[in-house]
Amino acid sequence: MDRVVITGIGAVTPLGNKFNDSWSAAKAAKSGIKPITKFDVSDLPWRFAGELKDFDAKTYLSQKETNRLDPFIQYAVAASIMAAEDAGLIERAESREQMVKWKKEKSYEIPEHDYLTSGGVIIGSSRGGISGIEKALLRKQNSEPGNQSTKRKSGNLHLSPYLMPSSTISMASSYAAQLLGIKGYCLGISNACASGANAIGEAYRLLKAGYRGPVIAGGSEAPVCRLCIEGYGVSGALSKINDSSASRPFDNKRDGFVLSEGACVIVLENFDSAVKRGANIYGEIIGYGNTNDAFHQTRPDSEGEARAIETAMSEAGVVPSEVDYISAHGTSTPLGDRVEAEAIKKIFGGISSTTPVSAVKSMTGHMLAASGALEAAFTVMSIKESIIPPSINLIEKDRNCDINVITEKTEKKINVALSNSFGFGGVNAVLVLKRFL
Repeated sequence: MDRVVITGIGAVTPLGNKFNDSWSAAKAAKSGIKPITKFDVSDLPWRFAGELKDFDAKTYLSQKETNRLDPFIQYAVAASIMAAEDAGLIERAESREQMVKWKKEKSYEIPEHDYLTSGGVIIGSSRGGISGIEKALLRKQNSEPGNQSTKRKSGNLHLSPYLMPSSTISMASSYAAQLLGIKGYCLGISNACASGANAIGEAYRLLKAGYRGPVIAGGSEAPVCRLCIEGYGVSGALSKINDSSASRPFDNKRDGFVLSEGACVIVLENFDSAVKRGANIYGEIIGYGNTNDAFHQTRPDSEGEARAIETAMSEAGVVPSEVDYISAHGTSTPLGDRVEAEAIKKIFGGISSTTPVSAVKSMTGHMLAASGALEAAFTVMSIKESIIPPSINLIEKDRNCDINVITEKTEKKINVALSNSFGFGGVNAVLVLKRFL
């Protein structure tokens, strides 16, 4: 079985439009949760979210592509290009003249070898093009004040011919593959909030089984729209705290998660290929657990989550005492955080009170599929830099969540760490990451 290493990371998040900016912000305990600006929320009880700030899709795409592609695809493309560049698989243009010279007037050039071309892409998304669908329906509604049947007969439907392909969940991976010239394995995954972690896990399994690679994998979401805010809100999942401290994982006064947008993509390669081309290696993935609670549509179950943790650790060949850090799913919902704490205690027993845990959603909010990918990327950086980012907004810990939640940036040598991601439908994904030696 091949060893699988991480050689590139790209991200756009509420904390920054580059991965290093997001990681620096997380270490500095900064919040990306702000008032919603994308639409009028004055009539709603949920008025804060994690939006991207000053993101310019035209840095990565043409004006036509930007007009035609849903934001979740734009975010995925941006993260994929940055990850490929970080891994040394593409070269970015330093000037407009160089950009025009390069093929198809893109801002990067694929080196003259078939390694990237024969690679793969796996990107997950929970909601796909939901914001684009909402926008299209609102535009159609506003532009058709007359008789609807008459308009339909005339063929004037006021919908873009790109609406269907642009809203398809698999288009994030397909379009990233198209732009990067990747002609191998391509898969879109939709597994609720675990989608991004599942994408990375499935890429790991693919490479471990002998696929040549590289595989670009992660998650992308653009759910900050009225339909999602109201939809999650009426289900009781969103926080009604309207300030930047709204996301409070494991806090006694937490009341729900904060919806966010963004993307994170990482480059995975087999060890021999990465070493052969002299790639920078961030860390190694050594285990992956993918389980289902088989319990309830929305309520999580600690047995299923614990089984995912145990499965991942078993594949990695590690025991609880060897785990130095856990990146929690930690969404800030009353039930979800308690159940995750129970799952950790089931596996870690007495040492659950000392094993460091942090929840970066306290700063990013819940980016759905993108969160699992970003948290895996943050986890490998924690290992590489020996730094645990803090959980913020934790004032009084819930006594039912009696695990060791870290509230200050902590320096600690980490050899092995877990990254947990769980979602509606009882889907659970856990990754085990290791220091590269």
